[in-house]
Amino acid sequence: MKTHLRILTLGVLLALAACGKATVDDKPASITRSDTCSLDGMTLADFPGPKGQILWADGKHDLFCDTREIVATLLKPEQQRAMKGAFVQDMGKADWDKPQDAWIDAKTALYVQGAKRNGSMGPTLATFAERAAAEAFVKQYGGKVFAFAELKPDMASMDGGMDHDQKM
Repeated sequence: MKTHLRILTLGVLLALAACGKATVDDKPASITRSDTCSLDGMTLADFPGPKGQILWADGKHDLFCDTREIVATLLKPEQQRAMKGAFVQDMGKADWDKPQDAWIDAKTALYVQGAKRNGSMGPTLATFAERAAAEAFVKQYGGKVFAFAELKPDMASMDGGMDHDQKM
């Protein structure tokens, strides 16, 4: 009887441990020195400015070295698939030159477009959790504050490179 009770207890503990692990997997991952951008292979830790990540329903993460990349991905309906969450960094709390953690929900974040502060891909969308921090950033670096719902695909365009040159 004691053996059955021990086996049952062990089973319950293992089940609880598995549940705990599942909730950890639903959170954004910290960036490590070896993490690379899912779109272009750039090492995230080597570049300034806010980063992004998507946690897909299958448990896989896509990391983005620039917020324009994650916004472009989120705004393209042909690229939509089931996700658990999308995250960007709160630049009101993270160091611009070496941002770490400070993850916030990408769809509730505020975005500053047109600032004189570059991210890994040049001009970027600075991201903030609080309007006061976004407005302080705008006062110092210029730009305009947008809610996620106000963003348009052309605001995060990744095509054409410099000056949107699409000629060969």
